[in-house]
Amino acid sequence: MAKHPNSTEQPSAETLEETQARLKSGGKGAPTPTRAEREAANKRPLVPNDRKEAAKQARVKAADAREKARVGMAMGDERYLPARDRGPQKKYVRDYVDARFSIGEVLIPVMFAVIVLTFIPSAEVQAIGIMSLWAFFLVAVIDVIILGQVLTRKLAAKFGADKVEKVRWYAAMRALQLRALRLPKPQVKRGKYPA
Repeated sequence: MAKHPNSTEQPSAETLEETQARLKSGGKGAPTPTRAEREAANKRPLVPNDRKEAAKQARVKAADAREKARVGMAMGDERYLPARDRGPQKKYVRDYVDARFSIGEVLIPVMFAVIVLTFIPSAEVQAIGIMSLWAFFLVAVIDVIILGQVLTRKLAAKFGADKVEKVRWYAAMRALQLRALRLPKPQVKRGKYPA
């Protein structure tokens, strides 16, 4: 009897490894499973057999996801930023604020110095410290007001006057933070203003 030209001859005795390799390579080699067999193979228990191990793996996975999100946010990756930091205008504001020196950046060290001065028993030194703090705070507020006006004009020129978001408060809060503590981390060096 002549064999069909497309038929393949298989050896009569096949080892277990060869059979597994043939089945993995996409060859049929076995009858189609019934629906009940497929459903039984797909069933998974709702509760894993080893709850402690499953909980440990879930904690590790969650910690990895949190670390990835933390690093992504620090680097300014849009996927990991909260809604208040997203968008091209917010990025422009961050870059502009980070490129300039703001008076408010040194507000925390000045406040710490005034607290130290209040421990000196002299009433005059304490009064000078408090008055200096209020004067410094007033200068910082004036600085962020000017910053807000400048940024509003620059955003209107870059993105169009009708599309400018309200970013003055956002810029002020970033300008009043120490540069090292800002999140997302500064992506530009001082003096490198965005175009």
